[in-house]
Amino acid sequence: MTRVAIYAGSFDPVTNGHLDVVRGAVLLADKLVVAIGIHPGKTPLFSAQERAAMLNEECAPLAHIAGVDFEVVTFDDLVVSAAHRAGASILIRGLRDGSDLDYEMQMAGMNGVLAPDVQTVFLPASPSTRPITATLVRQIAKMGGDISHFVPDRVVERLRKRLAGA
Repeated sequence: MTRVAIYAGSFDPVTNGHLDVVRGAVLLADKLVVAIGIHPGKTPLFSAQERAAMLNEECAPLAHIAGVDFEVVTFDDLVVSAAHRAGASILIRGLRDGSDLDYEMQMAGMNGVLAPDVQTVFLPASPSTRPITATLVRQIAKMGGDISHFVPDRVVERLRKRLAGA
């Protein structure tokens, strides 16, 4: 039986923290589906297509090295619904700190009731990626700060181009 894991988020932009979670996730599944959440009330910096391109550029090689199939999808409903569509039985969630744990435990409990066949698996962030959030990366980039320690080089370039046109 193929073990399919799904890792959902906004990925606006893809950060080294996201890559850290992907490195752990590919060790747990035969296929990793990265799911971009689309929320009509939010205005992301990058379109879903741009985020999918970033994820394919940065994450697909990690999956390939691990011998794991890789796919990027979008969803605009419950993550457990996206998991079912993907055939996933594992829901990957990254944890940076205790406040993440509190929130993620609540979500895991709710998701467990909605989809008992999907198991949430928490992956702790490595020390070097713990402080990284996409929100902080966007803020630092908008204020002209150096984000090269927080995102891959290609994402740095995408952010520079996007913000130069803003």
